[in-house]
Amino acid sequence: MRLPPPLPLLGGLLLLQGVWRPLRGDLVFIPPVIRMSGPAVSASLVGGTENVTVSLALLQDEMGLSPVPYCGVQDNETGDWSLTVTPNVNSLEVTVRLKRSLQSCFSNETDYFSESPCVVQTLVVSAARNSSCLAHLLIQVEIYANSSLAHNASENVTVIPNQVYQPLGPCPCNLTAGACDVRCCCDQECSSNLTALFRDSCFPGVFGGDVNPPFDQLCSVQTAHGVPDWFPFLCVQLDNSPFLGLFYLGSVSSGQSASPEVYLHADLKDFSDFGYKQGDPVMTAEKEYFTIPQVSLAGRCLRNAPVAFLQNFDVQCVTELDTYQEQDGAANVKIKNGVVGGILTPKVIYEEATDLDKFITNTETLLSRGPAPRNVNVEEHYIFRWNNNTISEINVRIIRAEVNAQQKGIMTQKFTVKFLSYNSGNEKESSGNPGYQLGKPVRALSTNQMSNATTLHLWQSAGRGLCTSATFKPVLFGENALSGCLLEVAMNENCAQLRENAIELLDSLIPATHVAMRGNSDYNDLSDGWLEIIRADAPDTGADSPNSSTNGVCLDVPAQLSVRILFSDAGTVEGITQQEILGVETRFSSVNWLFQCGLTCEDGAGFFPLSASVQFIKIPAQLPRPRTRFQINFTEYDCNRNEVCWPQLLYPLTQDYQGEPYPQCVAKGFLLLTFFVLAVVLSDPCTRTRKARNSAPI
Repeated sequence: MRLPPPLPLLGGLLLLQGVWRPLRGDLVFIPPVIRMSGPAVSASLVGGTENVTVSLALLQDEMGLSPVPYCGVQDNETGDWSLTVTPNVNSLEVTVRLKRSLQSCFSNETDYFSESPCVVQTLVVSAARNSSCLAHLLIQVEIYANSSLAHNASENVTVIPNQVYQPLGPCPCNLTAGACDVRCCCDQECSSNLTALFRDSCFPGVFGGDVNPPFDQLCSVQTAHGVPDWFPFLCVQLDNSPFLGLFYLGSVSSGQSASPEVYLHADLKDFSDFGYKQGDPVMTAEKEYFTIPQVSLAGRCLRNAPVAFLQNFDVQCVTELDTYQEQDGAANVKIKNGVVGGILTPKVIYEEATDLDKFITNTETLLSRGPAPRNVNVEEHYIFRWNNNTISEINVRIIRAEVNAQQKGIMTQKFTVKFLSYNSGNEKESSGNPGYQLGKPVRALSTNQMSNATTLHLWQSAGRGLCTSATFKPVLFGENALSGCLLEVAMNENCAQLRENAIELLDSLIPATHVAMRGNSDYNDLSDGWLEIIRADAPDTGADSPNSSTNGVCLDVPAQLSVRILFSDAGTVEGITQQEILGVETRFSSVNWLFQCGLTCEDGAGFFPLSASVQFIKIPAQLPRPRTRFQINFTEYDCNRNEVCWPQLLYPLTQDYQGEPYPQCVAKGFLLLTFFVLAVVLSDPCTRTRKARNSAPI
């Protein structure tokens, strides 16, 4: 049983019912077609989502006829499927889930690995306004039997057995819960029929195998064929046995529910009375961390994240307005300044938000005013003035908005923290001293008087992802990045004008003419380490040839801007490596644009994607050391070509060994050499030689 091809199904539906009309306006599903292999999938509906009704329908090919999805009726339940619509910023997130359990697919354990799919269906999600279909999402469902879906594991309580009698890791190669791991013969979830397929190729090692093959320098590894018994002279001994019964006793640990809060240790170590160091948490007078909402590596907004000394950040947090609770204001917090008994009170300035729609979206209209309105902080900007290892001043600017107490919607908050020197004025912030610091903006300037650019940019799209509404974010040193946006075009678009618009948008990312080699290059002195940007392959925006005048087709349209930045190490300052930029090159890439039509090409709006990428390439500070004549002629001791090589004879004493610090390895090597010399001196041949010399007549 296979999935029917989608194009004949859609063609028959369109011809018979005539309701799948071409895309009207800007309403579109992203992506428009999904191949579903799990219990849930999601897509985004972007465009004008106001007053849009979303419905779900099941397409069934019975007797050659397919039912037509009826637009205009909110339908969230269709047989075994449910539809959930979640509003986001200028878009709707549509999620389709399978309601029934897949347990019915499995009659015995061999069905877990059946070659036939368990669920094969075709779904269509329709978006309509005033009973008029505007966009469709086609979902091709093909779900295979999987034991990980059939067995639900409880994560509330984890019982650890007593390792004195039962090892904690009895089967190290069992990596997948509820499924059979190939070549893992100790996996209890493998049936006898499956184990018979790979019984002769099981992983070797303790308790059923080690999935990581040992490296050549292990003492337990047998010597390779053709290698003398004295090689290697020294080897490495590891003990990574999973049997923990000799060291640990089992216990029961209760699982904890996930929470967006940051749980800090009860016994906080406060060394702020002796001055702050970079990265130390800023402390309050109550010996608690001074916290400001920040974004974690997983993209989660942490409300109680501590502020680190001399570490700037600029983050945005999105939260539901009806569940948001305002925290204590910064005006009531007293912060330690880094001196014994020194306390600082932040200077707070309040401003009112002028454009509420910029911060709060997807709001609902309230019929009654209800309780008294409340104030919410939409932006908080902190400036810390530092002097050596102390904080001299704290200035806070808070932008707040007045909303109804029962107002619902999605609120976007912005939090910035910046550390400035106590004697700094309005000069431009440096990106290092003297070399660039990782994550700092790449400094740039423009010799053109019409531009005052100070850095390179990338797009930061929001909402519908259009280039006209996209904002800019700086290019950060050492961080490769890729961004893009959508340019609205028409079917009868003038190709020369399209090329000019694309080049203008791409050039707006690099408005500068020079970049700084170092992080502290002087903006007022062009000779202080400023490099001119190399602009290669400038595209031609001339008129089209007479043979390329077809509507909806444009040749050689600039679509991508590639920025390559070469950098290298330029020495050290107090043991810290300093890096500088050696050159910057920009290059355009062109594509042939074709207007995408539905069944018929109407004079509607289309999208032309533009993208920009930044790549940092590190150049070695000096050329690699040339090979000696001995290395060129005598290749029998080359480690890359032979089993025996001199650099690996004393492997634990070389730089390649990373198991212990190198000075500790050298110390152990000298100690071993001392024992060896002492053993030679006290050995029987040396004693007899010494006695023979003493007894010899003079």
